[in-house]
Amino acid sequence: MDNPAETLSGTVENVVYHNEATHYTVCAVRLDGQRETITLVGAAPAVWEGETVRAEGRWVQHPRHGRQFQADSLTCVVPTSAAGIERFLAGGMIKGIGKTMAHRLVQAFGEETLRVIDKESKRLEEVEGIGPQRRRMIKESWDAHSGTREVMIFLQSHGIGTAKAARIFRQYGGQAIALVRENPYRLCDDIWGIGFKTADAVAMSVGVPPHSEIRARAGLVYRLQTLADEGHCYCPQPELLLQTATLLDIPVEIVTAALERQVESGALVRDDGRIYKADLHHAEVGVADKLCALLQSPPGYAAIQAEKAVAWAERLIGLRFAPEQARALAMALSSKVSIITGGPGVGKTTIIKALVDVFKRRRLDVLLAAPTGRAAKRMEEATQHEAKTMHRLLKYNPHLQRFEHGPDNPLEGDMIILDEVSMVDIHLMYTFLRAVPDRCSLVLVGDVDQLPSVGPGNVLTDLIDADRVPCTRLETIYRQEAGGWIVQNAHRVNRGEFIEVPAGDELADFYFVEAADPDQVVRMLLNLVTDRIPDRFGFDPLADVQVLTPMRKNRLGADNLNTVLQEALNPSGPAVQRFGRRYREGDRVMQIRNNYDKDVFNGDIGRIRRVDEEDSVIVVDYDGRPVKYELAELDELVHAYACSIHKAQGSEYPAVIVLLTTQHFRLLQRNLLYTALTRGRRLVVLLGSRKAIYIAIHNNEIKLRRTGLRERLAAGPQTQGAGARTYG
Repeated sequence: MDNPAETLSGTVENVVYHNEATHYTVCAVRLDGQRETITLVGAAPAVWEGETVRAEGRWVQHPRHGRQFQADSLTCVVPTSAAGIERFLAGGMIKGIGKTMAHRLVQAFGEETLRVIDKESKRLEEVEGIGPQRRRMIKESWDAHSGTREVMIFLQSHGIGTAKAARIFRQYGGQAIALVRENPYRLCDDIWGIGFKTADAVAMSVGVPPHSEIRARAGLVYRLQTLADEGHCYCPQPELLLQTATLLDIPVEIVTAALERQVESGALVRDDGRIYKADLHHAEVGVADKLCALLQSPPGYAAIQAEKAVAWAERLIGLRFAPEQARALAMALSSKVSIITGGPGVGKTTIIKALVDVFKRRRLDVLLAAPTGRAAKRMEEATQHEAKTMHRLLKYNPHLQRFEHGPDNPLEGDMIILDEVSMVDIHLMYTFLRAVPDRCSLVLVGDVDQLPSVGPGNVLTDLIDADRVPCTRLETIYRQEAGGWIVQNAHRVNRGEFIEVPAGDELADFYFVEAADPDQVVRMLLNLVTDRIPDRFGFDPLADVQVLTPMRKNRLGADNLNTVLQEALNPSGPAVQRFGRRYREGDRVMQIRNNYDKDVFNGDIGRIRRVDEEDSVIVVDYDGRPVKYELAELDELVHAYACSIHKAQGSEYPAVIVLLTTQHFRLLQRNLLYTALTRGRRLVVLLGSRKAIYIAIHNNEIKLRRTGLRERLAAGPQTQGAGARTYG
């Protein structure tokens, strides 16, 4: 017999689990008038500790978790009792109020506390520790929280969760609901993390007709953005029309008319039957034009006699260059733009150092840059010359929302050396090249056999294939550190050969640990991280060991592995829970979007040094630079004990554990494994199955990216549209 329906009311003691996408929530609730807590399960867009919940549903017996209340309807309201108010304020949602301040406020104002904050905030200064500045902070945070709550109530039926609702409110303020009703598809452009599917669901809910032009126009942009996420710069028009019509389930005639409107408006560009998003077209044409201009312009310094410079560099470094190294160095010294490519251990860094030394000897200015902070740091350590990330070199101004360096304020330098170019997408390359003065020489360095950029385009490959820029490919291995097993195996994989491992108990820099079952892989991983690697090699598992995996999801994906590794390596200490993750002091974390205000960028890794519940902030240390995050901003951070191989591009770590099993089948490719192995500086442990490794090594079918850069370079300069803009 079914349990009868009931209505319960109580205070949220602890949020055990909250799914951002589905709103599925598990929380411990202390029922009104009772001392014991019960487990409540239901759907709510947001639940905070200290809130009062009213739930309609029935009691059920879960086979693993026991008796719990399954809510069909779950409503959260601001508490009214003094104890509930104190717990609510202590939850950290109101900036400037932590546990201590929450207690003081309730001691002062009792059940009137929330009304005082809302209507008589000046009185807050009566409480010890609250001055005018902190009072304003509390009031502003309270107003933002109240507004966010209204937005979430509106969006609850439209599938938008807590973090995204908070972003919508920060972007639109009090106009959020009106603007979303007017054009839900603007969310795709304006709000980070909201895509077409979410916006489309909102649009259908607020009454946008399925066959409307506004929906078709948004669908075209969405399809092109999906392709851009896969690395493509354009889509042939017939294919785009058919795919969008199928996606939206609307007649192709409507999509065709919408395409014409988008082209007329300038949002999309038609180029020889190819349809581009405007930003990608501007970037692709701009890169080709700028490189042609650099190639055709004379350098701003007297010609360097390459042969003499190479001989001088050999004497300074104290070694004789191999013929291909000497050719690469001479080419870079005598060419306006040049490319140096090759795998690990072939001497790319040696050539960069020699170039820097030669230019400094000539009293010329050389600038060093790379896409990531770790790559820039490696350049600086190798050359003893300052190196910066591309973003920091260009100096983004958050107040003006653009880079300070560009065509009107070019960089000051005689030569720029850009490393890890395989990582650079077409957007960033365009923004970077716009800031390079025509008189400047440019050396592009990278490994063309690594994974291509995460963003759209295939810049390094296109530049080499166009055969317009002088290029040297280094192939002879010179670096033999610690026996050189890492370097040797990386090159074996790149040639399509199976890995080799040291015999017996030989101490080396490369090992293969075989395990096929996912549970066995996790057990072996924990043993390696916590015991075997620290004991044998002395590496700090929190600071030195990086786990790499092909994907984010599934049992052996980065998301699950981070949970497992956090529990093993950093199980206790001050922490806050937001967006389904627990952020704890000592955690290794990664920034997952460019945040110019904080001067941290997608892929930057840091450590949480402080969790300040009183001020509702955490502090992350990025190579000695502390950066504050409010609790509402924590969706920009993920744990980084494990990360995807794509996210590790451009970085090196003292020790790397690479997971590769048949669970990762659809991502098993040669360049993926090659990229992973080259991330380890002193130790690489390959953990997984021989079958998966074999599949990856023999799958060299690189997915072609639809780009026009190679053709544009071969054709020569084009006329860039008047609407050219900077993207980065």
